[in-house]
Amino acid sequence: MVLTIKFLRLLVPSALKARLFAPLYTSFLILVLLILGQQGWNLWITSLSQQAADQVTHTLVIEREGERLLNAVIEQERTLLDTGSNKQLSFHTSLKRLYTLVQHKPSQLKQLNKIKILYTQWQSQLDQRKVFSSARNYTSADNILFNALRAEIRTLLLYEEIILEKRKLRLWQLYQINTVVDIFITIVVLVGVGYNIRLLHQRVAVPLGKLTQVGEKWRDGQMEAQFGYSSFDEIGRLARVLNTMAGETCYRQQWMKERNQHFEDLISALSHDLRSPLLATRNTLDVMLKGAFGPVNNTWREVFEEYRQANVDLLKLVEVLLDVSRYEAGCGIQLNYEPLNWEEIFVKVIAQIKSTSKSEFALIYRISQSLPIIYGDELEIRRVLQNLLENAVRVSEANKEIVLEVASLSEAQVKVSVRDQGLGIALEDKERLFHRFIQGRTRRGKSGLGLYLCRQIVEAHGGSIGVDSSLGEGSTFWFTLPANTDQARFSMKAN
Repeated sequence: MVLTIKFLRLLVPSALKARLFAPLYTSFLILVLLILGQQGWNLWITSLSQQAADQVTHTLVIEREGERLLNAVIEQERTLLDTGSNKQLSFHTSLKRLYTLVQHKPSQLKQLNKIKILYTQWQSQLDQRKVFSSARNYTSADNILFNALRAEIRTLLLYEEIILEKRKLRLWQLYQINTVVDIFITIVVLVGVGYNIRLLHQRVAVPLGKLTQVGEKWRDGQMEAQFGYSSFDEIGRLARVLNTMAGETCYRQQWMKERNQHFEDLISALSHDLRSPLLATRNTLDVMLKGAFGPVNNTWREVFEEYRQANVDLLKLVEVLLDVSRYEAGCGIQLNYEPLNWEEIFVKVIAQIKSTSKSEFALIYRISQSLPIIYGDELEIRRVLQNLLENAVRVSEANKEIVLEVASLSEAQVKVSVRDQGLGIALEDKERLFHRFIQGRTRRGKSGLGLYLCRQIVEAHGGSIGVDSSLGEGSTFWFTLPANTDQARFSMKAN
């Protein structure tokens, strides 16, 4: 089987290499031909065996008739000695049957003719004895003819016995040959099946396994991984297409990464360059409002205050951009870890919100008992809470209750939440609310960077952030924080 496949590969190498299952089809065709050949061989051997069996049966019939012929002669002699009568009917019947059975066999016909002649001579001598004397006077001459006749019949039987043994041997040989051929074909078929299984494993299972491994790497973002399969079959062509797509995707990702990096560098540079003049402008407006350059009437005071508020808003935006750039550059992981006092954090955040907000609202906070000790940067966590509270105040109606709460999720994790009673957030907005420059339809902010910065801070602490909301039912923004004891120890040692 294997040698045949190799021979066919030498004959049609390009066809076998270009088709994934071509060797399998070829092997399957050879197996089918072998099975058909085995069936044809079995039919031929069966035919030969049937002929051999018929010949054995024919020989047995001849032997049986020869024995009857011998018994007829012996019985005739005994009857002649006992009663003097000479009955010849059974002898002639058996002799006639023998002639019919061996009519196409010259050697047996010749022997039967000799037996017939001896029998005729023996009967003639007996008839002559009967004319001149009693049949009971059986002479030695009669006995000689009888013995010769009996010996000739035995020779015929011996000859048929030899032929019978030969035909039995031939029948047994045919059976043995058929058995050997069946065993050989069975072994070849089993080897072919094993070869096909091995071929399927090598040409299908192994490449698909490698392709799956590479696909998992691509799923994890490792687009530089290549599928190393250089065959000319269908999987090989698929591998080349996928490798090309992966290469193009990797190039595009690298290009987008570089473009985003340039964009972030530009924002960072512009933010840094804008911060100084904005600070100078704010300081100038402050001294102008205090009358450092002369008295300011009410009309100009309103104008200067509007300019100052716009300057403050721009300065906050610049600071947020700088903070976002710092976290995206990896500097956000350099946090000052310390045990967080939630009572102190909530009080400071609420006081800050009340001092800057012009809206009337009812803000309460709840702190669960037996909270695990959480390590984090207090200033950064306060920034997150302040941003979430500002958003809650912005979307809440006057005197509506806003709840700030911290509860335990596990022995080493807490969940902090801010619940408002605003209009809620649509499902399509929730999925992208924590990305850059994205604002909810009902939660209009100023830059769309506040929640993105909150996400950066929380993830830098090893936590996660999200929102639970339905339209018309308010929203609950939450974030989780782990204990971070390892980072805390490292930060304390560094300090």
